[in-house]
Amino acid sequence: MVFKRLLGSMGVGGPAVDTVLDPMSAVPGGNLSGEVRLTGGRADFDIEHVTLELVARVEAETEHGEHEGTVVFERFTVAGGFRLHEGERRTVPFAVTLPWETPVTELHGQSLGIVLGVRTELGVAGAKDKGDLDSFAVRPLPAQEAVLEAFGHLGFGFRSADLEYGRIGGTGQQLPFYQEIELSPAPRYAASVQEVELTFLASPAGLEVVLEADKRGGLFTGGGDVLARHVIEHDQAERTDWNTEVDGWIRALVEAHDARKGHGSYGHDAHDAHGHDVHAHGGHGRSGPGMGTVVAAGAAGVAVGVVGGMVAAEVVDEVGDFFEDEDEDADEES
Repeated sequence: MVFKRLLGSMGVGGPAVDTVLDPMSAVPGGNLSGEVRLTGGRADFDIEHVTLELVARVEAETEHGEHEGTVVFERFTVAGGFRLHEGERRTVPFAVTLPWETPVTELHGQSLGIVLGVRTELGVAGAKDKGDLDSFAVRPLPAQEAVLEAFGHLGFGFRSADLEYGRIGGTGQQLPFYQEIELSPAPRYAASVQEVELTFLASPAGLEVVLEADKRGGLFTGGGDVLARHVIEHDQAERTDWNTEVDGWIRALVEAHDARKGHGSYGHDAHDAHGHDVHAHGGHGRSGPGMGTVVAAGAAGVAVGVVGGMVAAEVVDEVGDFFEDEDEDADEES
């Protein structure tokens, strides 16, 4: 998606900015590349900076209810300190590194409903900054994809994904928000938990996987929730039996959840602070379609029913609406 904006405070004679992102989706911790195309106006202008902001659509829970807003989670200045002459065309190529905790927006090319964008600011001496806003896609890291696929093979279904403002205690979280992926339970666990919520917190060292069962009330707080945290290395993606590993995680989570319900107590973690518990794993093969299949069905709005114990919900693609709203807001300000 590409938008062209004139610097409103300069009228029709101001310079224009058009940012074009490379079509390949990025990965957390990887490069996002493209070029900023500048077109001079009807006079010469001093360009103080060309800045890229990474923005996300985030939900926040307050005492007044749930609200949505845009959060800037990274900022890069890619050029500046030059004069853009009348009618001049100039291209500024860029390659910036995404934060490791950048949310995943798609799985096997199918949208998860997460909205991320790049806002381009053109700083012109004596003028109000305006910009160009473009959506971009982020595919999962190999370890993230392996874990998601394992949930699908075990019979869990994709319900939704969103970004929540706040922090998860006891983790190495860096961004002011986290991604939450909601999964419907596999049939054999449906009597014990209503849903499982999954959060990935990636870093150069590896991946923290936070699981929450049977959410009630606030996120990661109170109610009947049971939490578990697991730490894995990036290179485990290709040398781990993830069906068995994830099934062990869920078995331990369900056992902790059932024990809590039986005792009527509310604690915090079902595992130690490092998430290195040893589980007794049962052997499970690929019992159903992968999570990618479920997400694809949901994104297409298909009611797939029960296929290998898996039910998919429809994924709502809000990217277009979000960026149209941003465009309208900016026009009102100019």
